[in-house]
Amino acid sequence: MRITPRRTHGIRRALSGALLAGLTLLTSAGAAVADDPSASASPAEDEAGPTEAGTTFRTATALKPDQTGIALASAGDYLYWVFPADAGQRPTVTATVKLPENAARRSTSTWQIDVYDGLRRRQACMYGHQTRKAAADAATVELSCVLRPVRAWSEPWANDPLPGSYYVRLTVVDLPADELGLPVGAEVKATVKEQGGAHDVDGALSEPLVPGVSVASAGDASDAGAAGDAGAPRVPSAGEPEDGWASGWWTDRWLWTVGGGVLAALAAVFGYSLTRGRGRPARVPQGV
Repeated sequence: MRITPRRTHGIRRALSGALLAGLTLLTSAGAAVADDPSASASPAEDEAGPTEAGTTFRTATALKPDQTGIALASAGDYLYWVFPADAGQRPTVTATVKLPENAARRSTSTWQIDVYDGLRRRQACMYGHQTRKAAADAATVELSCVLRPVRAWSEPWANDPLPGSYYVRLTVVDLPADELGLPVGAEVKATVKEQGGAHDVDGALSEPLVPGVSVASAGDASDAGAAGDAGAPRVPSAGEPEDGWASGWWTDRWLWTVGGGVLAALAAVFGYSLTRGRGRPARVPQGV
C-alpha cells in the first residue's frame, strides 16, 4: 500500500486531534472530580447542632461535618468537640467566642483552638488564626485552623493526619484570674473538603483512629454471632461518618492512569507515523 503525502498529512491531523481531545477529556474529568460538590461530605445544615460541649477528650461532643455546635460556658473552661475526617479530606475548624459585656471585664484575653487526632496528637495548622487576642472592648473573637490533608497511611514515627476522629479544644490561654468564670458563648464548626487523588498514598490503616474502634468491632461481631443477627444495621459511634469510612481502593488517580495510558498509545502511533516517512517516492519505479 502506497502512502501519499496527502494521506500522511491526514493521519497526522487525525492523531493530533485525538491527542488534544484526550487531553481535554482528562483535564475536564479531573476537574469535575475535584470540584464535584457531591464528593464532599453532605451538609447537615438542616439538622440542629449540639447545644453543649464536653469538658474532656472522653466527653467530647460529636459534630457532623458542616454542623455548628454551640455551648455556654465560663471563661477558663476547656471545651471539646469531636468530628470525623477520612482519607483525602482536608479539615477546617472555625470557632467564634462571644465575650461578656465590657462592664464585666477590664483587660485583654487570648483565645486558642487546638486540634488533636484519634491518638491525641496535636495537629499543626497549615494556616489560619489558631490563637487570637481580644481587646477589652471586643464583643467576639474568631479563630480558625486549616489542617493538612488526611493521608490513608503513614509511617509510625510521622505525625501525619490519618483517618479517624479529630478533637477540637477551645479555651482561653491568657486572662487575669479575677475575670475567670465570666460567662461566654462558643460556636464551633468543622468542615471537610475533598482533595482528590493528588494526596493519595499506597497503603491503608487496618482501623481508623477512633478510640475504642477495635474493641467495639470485636464486641459487635461477638454480639451479632451470639444473636444470629449479622444483618442488623450498625449504629455509628461518636466521631464516625454516618456512611462509614472510605474503602480506599477508588480514587481519581485511576482516571489519570487510564487517560495517561491512552495518551501514551496515541503519542506512540503519532511518533511512528512521523518516523516512518512518506513511503516510496513517486519517481522510484515499482519492484526496485
